[in-house]
Amino acid sequence: MSEKNKAAKFTSSVGFVLAAVGSAVGMGNIWLFPYRVGQYGGGAFLIPYFIFVALFSYAGLSAEFALGRMTGTGTAGSFDFIFKRRGWKGGALIGLLPLLGVLGIAIGYSVVVGWVLRYCAGAITGSVLAGDAQTYFDALAVEFGSVPWHLIAVVLTALILILGVEGGIEKISKFMMPAFFILFLIIAVRVFFLPGSEGGYAYLLQPDWSYLLQPKTWIYAMGQAFFSLSINGAGMLIYGSYMKKDEDIIKHSGYTALLDTIAALLAGFAILPAVFAFGIDPTSGPSLMFVTLPQVFAQMPAGRLFAILFFVSVFFAGITSLVNMMEACSEALSSRLKLSRTWAVWIIAAVVFGVSLFLESLPKMGAWLDAVTIYVSPFGAVLCAVFIYFLLGIGLLKEELERGRTRPLGRAFPVIGYSYVILSALVVLFGILYGGIG
Repeated sequence: MSEKNKAAKFTSSVGFVLAAVGSAVGMGNIWLFPYRVGQYGGGAFLIPYFIFVALFSYAGLSAEFALGRMTGTGTAGSFDFIFKRRGWKGGALIGLLPLLGVLGIAIGYSVVVGWVLRYCAGAITGSVLAGDAQTYFDALAVEFGSVPWHLIAVVLTALILILGVEGGIEKISKFMMPAFFILFLIIAVRVFFLPGSEGGYAYLLQPDWSYLLQPKTWIYAMGQAFFSLSINGAGMLIYGSYMKKDEDIIKHSGYTALLDTIAALLAGFAILPAVFAFGIDPTSGPSLMFVTLPQVFAQMPAGRLFAILFFVSVFFAGITSLVNMMEACSEALSSRLKLSRTWAVWIIAAVVFGVSLFLESLPKMGAWLDAVTIYVSPFGAVLCAVFIYFLLGIGLLKEELERGRTRPLGRAFPVIGYSYVILSALVVLFGILYGGIG
């Protein structure tokens, strides 16, 4: 491990967990999770979802953290480490595959974060609530329709990364993630008092137990858990490389999963009751955030204030996720080509902005994100799982996971780990068959 990597560490457990939660909490928590819950049995859907979150955080998220901490580097370096242990060559080259998936998501995601930033400004000025919500969004989601906002989002992310792990990623996560929870909690409390909001709570929580007998419920719960935890073979692995050796990885994986789940539930309780209170379709998907909710805020007392709180909190969720994606790619570029951190960050930022500049229209951005989230990124996660559990081996993995723990892992860990590899492969398979299950 280089001296540069030795110095790059999160200074506290809280900082690490909040950074990991920042990576995990994203747009899928805000517009997709509430819809999936309501679509597949309400409260009944939460049972398989919680099961898969627990399993994937215990065996998947912790494994990526462990490999990163063991090697002190990102995916390319970690795969190279595993190959060299077996006397093989080419590990770093294979390690580029998960990174390409994460880079692809960052490219599409940066467009969405730019849209959210534009909506933050529109909420502050009141323009986002002044006219027709669909017209406002249509004017933005076109070719080169949000270049300044898109550029600001990418440059801001780059500046955070240049400040480093402690001065940039950790500090911004310590501020943005608590702010996200507080702002959404304020919105949820306000929405509770809206007439007609009870329909949203029923949609979210009223269980239809018959859905537990339908395979699709379990498939979509598995996919939602997998993608919600941001398991992609790169982002969480690089954060693991910045974790101190005396930290309990299993405990931190649990905290990350718990807070990510709370964020998803909080988003549901903040959004869907408001949607029902004003008789608006809750299955709007991405347009729920950009078209439907502005209509809700326009009708709500003090709606401008709550529009500001909402879009600022969504921006915080988006920017912390983008930070993680670009950090994974920047670290790989820096370590493999021996570039300074600053140069590596700006090169990745230029690639992200340069490619995504041509994806600002909604159809192109949607098609791009569908391709990378269904095919590229999940494959990288499965590849990483195979490398960890089959090529690195359970013995070394357990040794790393037991550092910082007061008691050893249970005897069932290998079975759970191998089950995770199989289930993560099924996520990819079903994602291809169903056109995306995250």
